[in-house]
Amino acid sequence: MDFDKTPKRPEGAPDSSATPTTRIEVDSAPDGADACEGDAGGYWGAGETRSQGSGTSSAAGGTGSYPYVPSSSEVSTRTVVKTRTKKLPVFLASLGGMAVGAVLVIALVMSGAFRITETDVETPAVMQQTIDIDPEDTTLAEVVSAKALPSVVSISTETAEGGGVGSGVILDTDGNIITNYHVVEGATSILVNTDDGQSLEAEVLGADESSDIAVVKLTDADAAAKLTPIEVGDSDGLSVGEWVMAIGSPFGNEQSVSTGIVSALYRSTALTSSSGSSIYANMIQTDAAINPGNSGGALVNDEGQLIGINSIIESYSGSSSGVGFAIPVNYAMQIAEQIIAGETPAHPYLGVSVSTVNAWNARQENLPVSEGAYVSAVNEGTPAAEAGLQVGDIVTAVDGEEVTSADNLIILLREHAIGDTVTLAVMRDGKETDVDVTLGSDADLQTEQQDSSEGGTNTMTEEEFLEYLRNFLGDGYGYGYDGGRGGSIG
Repeated sequence: MDFDKTPKRPEGAPDSSATPTTRIEVDSAPDGADACEGDAGGYWGAGETRSQGSGTSSAAGGTGSYPYVPSSSEVSTRTVVKTRTKKLPVFLASLGGMAVGAVLVIALVMSGAFRITETDVETPAVMQQTIDIDPEDTTLAEVVSAKALPSVVSISTETAEGGGVGSGVILDTDGNIITNYHVVEGATSILVNTDDGQSLEAEVLGADESSDIAVVKLTDADAAAKLTPIEVGDSDGLSVGEWVMAIGSPFGNEQSVSTGIVSALYRSTALTSSSGSSIYANMIQTDAAINPGNSGGALVNDEGQLIGINSIIESYSGSSSGVGFAIPVNYAMQIAEQIIAGETPAHPYLGVSVSTVNAWNARQENLPVSEGAYVSAVNEGTPAAEAGLQVGDIVTAVDGEEVTSADNLIILLREHAIGDTVTLAVMRDGKETDVDVTLGSDADLQTEQQDSSEGGTNTMTEEEFLEYLRNFLGDGYGYGYDGGRGGSIG
């Protein structure tokens, strides 16, 4: 019978029906060994034969079980195959392991996990970190609050309709406090609550309704002399992303602060109130929480300097939604200084009456454009007349910025100062032309309006105020021009 002499790995007992095979074991016994290990712990002699019939062995007097039991009782010749271990790869692997171990030890020593002394290697029992807290080390918000809070007050008012609470900012030791007009509108009595707990009476010194700025003054001069005026900053140098803090009395909670950033600049809109309109130009947008009661309060920078007067919010609920607006301090102070000096606050003046052009009336009147401000009248001796504006002109842009309505025109004009020269894009007889206009001042016109009202009532009706805006400020009155998103007074 021929047998396959090729070494194979034992894979288990063969099927009893299979052809009998010869089991060949591989022995890696060292050279010169006379035996290979047997089932009882001994060694079989080289070339020794085993009986396969009983499944047991009597070599060296031992007994043992084989990995499998063949089905035949034939004699097999055992062949021992001897191998040699390659020593070089083992040496290289050992050397590599030692190198990696050395690197790990060095890393542990450098990190402090092990400490090597002259006599031993020590491992710290516990790794501890100590934090030293300096009681003098305060956060930015704490520092700014400590500086600015004494200069912000709460303003409580009584009106014929009830009471209200707003905020104000101390400007000087004469007792002048700037706030929003809508905070003190119609007030019959005003009480100012200061940071140190005092409650002081005040009265309205003057106001500019169209800018929503007012100044109230304390009646107690001695108390006013002890006030802490705010440090006024520069709103022209602001950048989007700057850190800011809003200070005021949200929902009547006095001396409250909230922080955020400058979200955007040069936001403009117009809002209505019970007595008329306020035009907000070039406002500062912030995500610092501004709520009802914050109106008239301070928006300060990281140096505690006043950069804006918190005025309105954009919200569907009437509470803060992260979109608040402040009147830039440079403009607010310009109006406040005129009021304190006893002057009538002045605004850029064009001198036309206009109405809004839209798709419907453009189709009805066969107008060449579907958006703009239609000039229905030009007042004599005004900047508009001197520049050559004519009835029937449609203003479509101011310095390249699109005019979409009459109220949009006044907002764009309010973004400029008295004496600025602006370029108006005008549609005339189906052709577009540019007209340069140097803006005047409406102070004289406001004085005339006030003088004419002295013989009757001392306040304008909403219709009168609308007409005033349309005739003298250079546009039609803007009913909440904010893209239809809704705005409210804070």
